Amino acid sequence: MRAVQCNKIRISFFTAFSLLAAAPTYAEESSLIETLTGYKINEITPAPSIKLKFGGWVETGFSGNPQTPRNKSNYPVSFNDGANQFKLHQVYAYIEKEVDPSKDTWDIGMRADLLYGTDAKFSATTNFDTSIFGDSPKHQLVFPQLYANLFAPIGNGLTLSIGHFYTLIGYESVMSSSNFFFSHAYAMRYGEPFTHMGMLLSYPVNSNLTVKNGIVTGWDSLSRHIPNYMGGLNYATDDGRTTLAVSLITGDTRTGSLHENHNRTMYSVVIEHRLLEKLRYVFQHDFAIEARTAESPSASWYGINQYLLYDISKQLGAGLRVEWFHDRNGTRVMGDGNNEDFVGITAGLNYKPVPGITLRPEIRYDLATRHHVFRDGRDDDQILLSASAILHF
Repeated sequence: MRAVQCNKIRISFFTAFSLLAAAPTYAEESSLIETLTGYKINEITPAPSIKLKFGGWVETGFSGNPQTPRNKSNYPVSFNDGANQFKLHQVYAYIEKEVDPSKDTWDIGMRADLLYGTDAKFSATTNFDTSIFGDSPKHQLVFPQLYANLFAPIGNGLTLSIGHFYTLIGYESVMSSSNFFFSHAYAMRYGEPFTHMGMLLSYPVNSNLTVKNGIVTGWDSLSRHIPNYMGGLNYATDDGRTTLAVSLITGDTRTGSLHENHNRTMYSVVIEHRLLEKLRYVFQHDFAIEARTAESPSASWYGINQYLLYDISKQLGAGLRVEWFHDRNGTRVMGDGNNEDFVGITAGLNYKPVPGITLRPEIRYDLATRHHVFRDGRDDDQILLSASAILHF
């Protein structure tokens, strides 16, 4: 059995690398409104005068599963979890006023995001989104970000964010326009928080190093959890070819029917390096541990994700993601208490036929090394042929 699994991994690595080409950088996307009319939405009055920026996108996608599971699910692959189904994944809109750190004066900014679609249920906030709009509707409406920024001209400039915002942890984002791949890594879905409620201080020590420290209400929760510490640092080399992001969250949480307080601590390290002018490499490592409770033993989970991203042209990029996620106590993915390793290999393209449209086809191979978890619990591996289209407005 182990030899067969090793052969599967070798074949998958060869196939994925043979498909490799990689990804465009994530600059602000042109919109279809600009493409069709010639007008930029953020240059239309009154947006410039009040310094507000509007944006968003609509994403729809299809996930093909040749194994045709009876439950019509690609689980434990998530976000694109529907087998052989078209889905409206995201209708995303935001409004933002950025602070200007270049001015030696106090400034106030804000950001508000709205997400509707099948992706919304994965980033819902306990005691807020789920209580207002229901626990698991097919298309859910959530507000992943709603915060204010206060910039103070202290030292090199201090920025305080207060409200509801995305986590510092990890590399991939809930926002589909910020990711190269249509599907998501196991670490992002099962090992990391999505959002936090609280406050975060950001301070640039110098042109290379920025430090962040804050207090938040745990993982994806509005009020019930005991406050957690979250912080991190971002470092960039002088030439901009290499960046490092290290983040940590630690504090008590409450799970189970007894709602017993216990510690959960996690860190994430993300290194991005430009190997060539058009070729980037990203390395991510996560590690987390959760203390023992009266209802469950201590748990830990960790993994490594690697990305190769290459700009073929201004319109076309290709990428490869190789991931390994270890759920030591079976608490994060399957929830069955069984020790499990998940391997995922994804190769895909980003194609922009016209400004404002991004097409993301991909092929993904998944393997569970110890148990049958795919195709209604009958197989230990799975292949998905998927694609999504993002329309930016």
